Amino acid sequence: MKITEIKLQRLNLPLSVPYKVAHRTHLSFTPFVVRMHSGNDHVGWGEVYISPGYTEETEKGAWQFCQSAAQSSVGQEAAHIRTRVMEKAADSPGAASALLTALDMLEQHPLLQIKTSTRVPLLAPCQGSEPEEVQREVDRLIKEGFKTLKVKVGFDVEKDLARLRLIQKTVGNRATIRLDANRGYNQAQGCAFASQIDPQGIELFEQPCGSHEWESNAAVAKVSTVPVMLDESIYDERDIDRAATMPGVGFVKLKLKKMGSIDMLHSALQKIRNLGMEPVLGDGVSMEIGCWMEACVARSTITNAGEMNGFLKPKTRILANPLIFAHGAIELPAHYWPKLNEELFHQHMIQEEIFR
Repeated sequence: MKITEIKLQRLNLPLSVPYKVAHRTHLSFTPFVVRMHSGNDHVGWGEVYISPGYTEETEKGAWQFCQSAAQSSVGQEAAHIRTRVMEKAADSPGAASALLTALDMLEQHPLLQIKTSTRVPLLAPCQGSEPEEVQREVDRLIKEGFKTLKVKVGFDVEKDLARLRLIQKTVGNRATIRLDANRGYNQAQGCAFASQIDPQGIELFEQPCGSHEWESNAAVAKVSTVPVMLDESIYDERDIDRAATMPGVGFVKLKLKKMGSIDMLHSALQKIRNLGMEPVLGDGVSMEIGCWMEACVARSTITNAGEMNGFLKPKTRILANPLIFAHGAIELPAHYWPKLNEELFHQHMIQEEIFR
């Protein structure tokens, strides 16, 4: 299959509600989309949002990586392009993933093909802090069908603990809580927080300390009253191996944009389980293309709530046949294949380069 045209397109998608994590508050997502066309008129899309501060990868660097790859790829066979991108993927993992998943879609990867209708349960962020606000939010999310709620911590240990106790009391036994510090604590803070968690209804505590602070994360995991999950520390299968040696680390979370292709993601998820840990999957800042791909992979690899809920956060949905969300889950009808709403897509496009 020869690639005849590649489009690089960057979007600006304002969010319905600000999305707060430890290192920043998102008011919009600015993903870019790789569109690959073949000589038989097939098209594949890859998508990535390089969230500032999430990794060392930058939007500028990722765009330049895609530019360079696109320039050398037009007129080449898909297999050749895949090999070249994978050789350089460590330089810009998110950008490489956008290119590799565009090829996966173009080649109609088997995991993307929905033969029978299926559901992928999702979690939802719980962002309230005041009692009445928390009560309204929790009641609404549970009514919408969510069985797992994600609570961001990593700001101030005592305030985080007080807010967590409020949310636990409000939730009761109606849902499970997943905690995420997004690297917000140092070792002492992480240990102080983790050792005081009331484990009632808590599934896990995600990424207490910095991405490269393995010793600090290990120290927190040893004293945590609930299993720790690593996310930002995980970039490849060697990191998964390392996580498996750490007492108290029971979960590892992956995102498609960090692992590369659909096959690479699937293999890494299986490795996590083979090493005795539980895999978690999903990107909370991805839009519908990435969330669809992750949901397709999740069908056969995870048994907990997926985190591929980023598509629910923007005000605008860019698909003509949007992902179906109902009763706390993504519903994938048999034979579902996404189609872009070209008018809405171009309304939100802020940058484009075309390579022929």
